[in-house]
Amino acid sequence: MRLAAATLDAPDARELADFYLRLLPGWRVWRGEEGPDWVHIRPPGGGTGLSFQTEPAYRPPTWPSEPGRPQMMIHLDIEVDDLARETARAVAEGARLAEFQPQDDVRVLLDPAGHPFCLYTETPQ
Repeated sequence: MRLAAATLDAPDARELADFYLRLLPGWRVWRGEEGPDWVHIRPPGGGTGLSFQTEPAYRPPTWPSEPGRPQMMIHLDIEVDDLARETARAVAEGARLAEFQPQDDVRVLLDPAGHPFCLYTETPQ
């Protein structure tokens, strides 16, 4: 048994998959695994990927969470070499910088469907 992917719901699976394909260099649609309401992408060389599923009733989560509002159930952590440069690139590709930023060495962004994700740099210890 192995984890193949995490699946994100969205109003348009193809649109969200296209965003992540631009954001994650070298990632590709995996072996033709796409349809009108489903796309699966993986990193170069295979490994755990991301899947996207169209959900007509999708509502984006609230960041930060608030009582009575849709809560984030999962978020992606993406390690980068240059936090400022990759944050600017993510925004240029369609992400939005979240208003609430809880840490100086992490940037919380929202993808085009409103899913929070984090960019961070590894801190030397």
